[in-house]
Amino acid sequence: MAVAKPGERKLQILQAVAQMLEQPKGEKITTAALAARLEISEAALYRHFASKAQMFEGLIEFIEQTIFGLVNKITTEETGGLKQVEGVLALLLGFAQKNRGMTRVLIGDALVNEDERLQLRINQFLDRIETTLKQSLRIAATQGELDNNVDVSAHANLLVCYVVGRWQQFGKSGFTRDPMAQWPQQWAILSHQ
Repeated sequence: MAVAKPGERKLQILQAVAQMLEQPKGEKITTAALAARLEISEAALYRHFASKAQMFEGLIEFIEQTIFGLVNKITTEETGGLKQVEGVLALLLGFAQKNRGMTRVLIGDALVNEDERLQLRINQFLDRIETTLKQSLRIAATQGELDNNVDVSAHANLLVCYVVGRWQQFGKSGFTRDPMAQWPQQWAILSHQ
């Protein structure tokens, strides 16, 4: 492998981890296997990341920055509350569809036997998504798109559970069950009171 600039090597390592996570059988990623894939020594890996947990943190940071950057764009540009919810859910499902390895991080498969703070961080990510959905549902209620008596907390939680369930189906099926399959029909059900 060609010599990379300092910041590039870190990115190459994260990309390699994500690619390894895309394997349907989902074997545990070891630093030895990662180093072999990149054709570098394990010591070279540790020059960029102090631990494998830090590599997974790097992937989680990528997920957070990507998703929340796009969520902010949706909630800023779209004034309709239900349209915001629809856009956020479609984004989450589409992100999984395009990023198989990241899906395994989001559902926690890749984090089994890793530092527990990684799963806590994913839980916080999902809590932030739920909070965003609550805000959009409140907007929808004030706009008359939802009944004013709707329990936005329960509704937002249901929507997050739906997304996580679709991610689980995708990951556990070896990436054969498309998370976007039947999305228009399912959105019609989810958005109907």
